[in-house]
Amino acid sequence: MTIIRPVETGMSEAIEKASATIKKGGLIAYPTETFYGLGVKFDNIATLKKLYGTKHRSWNKALPLIIGEMRQLELIVSSVTCSAEKLAEKFWPGPLTLLLSAKPDISEYITANTGKIAVRIPGESFALELAQSLEFPITATSANISGSPPADNADDVLRYFRNALDLVIDCGNSPGGKPSTIVDASEEKIRVVRAGVISTEDIFAVL
Repeated sequence: MTIIRPVETGMSEAIEKASATIKKGGLIAYPTETFYGLGVKFDNIATLKKLYGTKHRSWNKALPLIIGEMRQLELIVSSVTCSAEKLAEKFWPGPLTLLLSAKPDISEYITANTGKIAVRIPGESFALELAQSLEFPITATSANISGSPPADNADDVLRYFRNALDLVIDCGNSPGGKPSTIVDASEEKIRVVRAGVISTEDIFAVL
């Protein structure tokens, strides 16, 4: 396992190393605009299985994704509702996760057989720069053993996973606080699945 601190290496080298590790099928931990997340390539089945095992995550729980720009939705989503477009325009990049109708070929390790995919463009953070450096989505599930508090620093990530990861990006403490807000926008009539950083009132005000 490798630990990289962008404050020492520079951001460009850290992004390059993280990107290369993911492209090679590696499993990384990296800071988002809320907590640290675990990242693998969205369609690498072997690494997705490893991620589930490493987190001790139930197989019936979907994995959220992050993307660097809207056009990457074409890789994973079958349709985007008008409600989803309005919410994305207002809150992306930012801590809003949208549930959208998944393309039929997306792995069940991503959708958990729900037919839906959870995705966001993350807010200002290492996660955003990493996502923008890639041409495909990556996972952004919280860096913790399932049932444990999400990690907001690299030390907690290492305590949870020891040598199970290929790379850890240590940017110090992430903002923590509330997680991203999750909204089911797979149909025009939306549903707030999880309250988070963005309030329910702010969500409905956009619509």
